[in-house]
Amino acid sequence: MTDVQRTVLEGWARRRTTAQALERSRIVLECAEGHSIMDVSRRLGFAPDTVRTRRRRFLERGLEGLRDEPRPGMPRKITNADVERLIVKTLEETPKNATHWSTRSMAAATGMSQSAISQTWRAFALASHHTQTLELSADPLFIDKVRDVVGL
Repeated sequence: MTDVQRTVLEGWARRRTTAQALERSRIVLECAEGHSIMDVSRRLGFAPDTVRTRRRRFLERGLEGLRDEPRPGMPRKITNADVERLIVKTLEETPKNATHWSTRSMAAATGMSQSAISQTWRAFALASHHTQTLELSADPLFIDKVRDVVGL
C-alpha cells in the first residue's frame, strides 16, 4: 500500500457519511496493519469471505477495487451526458411561458421520458421550483450512487 493510497483510505474511513463502498477502506486499512482476516472480520462485523474479497480486490486493482462492480442487466439508455444536461437545464434555465419546469415540459425539451426525468430529479433531490436552495452532496461517489439508484 502506497502512502497516497493510505491517506485516501484513512480520509474515507473517517467520514461520518461514508458510503458502503468507502467503508471497505476500513477493511483494507485493518489488513494493512497486519491483522488476520478473521480478526478484521470480528472487529468490523463483516463475513470472512467479504474481508478476503475486498483485500484481494484492493491488491489487484488498488483504490478502484473498492468501488462496486458493474451490475448485471440491461445497459443504461441515458448517458452521463444526458443526466448532466438535464441537471444543468433544470438549474440554469426556465421554460417559456412558465416559472419552473414540470416533468412534461422537461421531457418535451430534452427528449427524455417523464419517468427518467422524475427519477433523476428525485435522485439528486431536485425540485425545479426550489432550485435556489439546492445543496448537492460532497460525497466523491455521489454521481455513481445516483446512477445506481436511478438505474438509468
